[in-house]
Amino acid sequence: MAPTAGRPAPAAPLPARLAAAAVHAFTAVGVVLALAMVHFAYLGEVEVVLWLFLAAMVIDGTDGFLARRLRVAERLPRFDGELLDNIVDYLTYAFAPMVLLWSAGFLPAGWGGGAVAAVVLLASCYQFCRTDAKTADHFFRGFPSYWNVAAFYVVVLGLAPATTTAVLLVLSVAAFVPVLYLYPSRTAPLWRLTMVLTALWFVSYGAIVVLMPQPPAWLVAASVLYVAYYVGASVVLTYRGSRPHS
Repeated sequence: MAPTAGRPAPAAPLPARLAAAAVHAFTAVGVVLALAMVHFAYLGEVEVVLWLFLAAMVIDGTDGFLARRLRVAERLPRFDGELLDNIVDYLTYAFAPMVLLWSAGFLPAGWGGGAVAAVVLLASCYQFCRTDAKTADHFFRGFPSYWNVAAFYVVVLGLAPATTTAVLLVLSVAAFVPVLYLYPSRTAPLWRLTMVLTALWFVSYGAIVVLMPQPPAWLVAASVLYVAYYVGASVVLTYRGSRPHS
């Protein structure tokens, strides 16, 4: 029976609300991971930070599925899970990676490195706050602030500060370019292929960190191929019209 007009819908059963709250708590763990990332970055424990990046990506890749499965928005309507997710993602995907790169010497020394990191963080502020950052058919509009992935490759490849600066500035500009990037777990075109390749990339990420400081070149190259696929597929789907109009 539909609720009487003017009256709020009845609250979900307590077990359902507790399950929904548990999903939000799972997402919020990312804030603790971000704190640990900053802490270990300043201790010089780069590999620990890379593991924390991976943990944060696993949480981010699964909490949305759990939230939809458990109908969290319906069962806890007064709690904004999307806002929580954006806060956590900004800290783990943008802020902490810049702390790592600056503290570990991958950015120019002194305030020059701080200025480069600031450009990245400001570009990410724009990306996270735009209301059209995600399309109705589940694409990201503009570079989706995967700064933790960029930082991972900077560390693994041992890029010089000048090269790192160039890469970060190019990606910062890409945040404003209207290319539509795949949302790996939700974009319908190429979904199955993207999910398989994404899972393999996660495995390769973990293997590379285990084998640091000298992971096999073929393994690093194989992981880079996934990045090439991700960018290439995004560009093709954007400009060939192979996706529904948003």
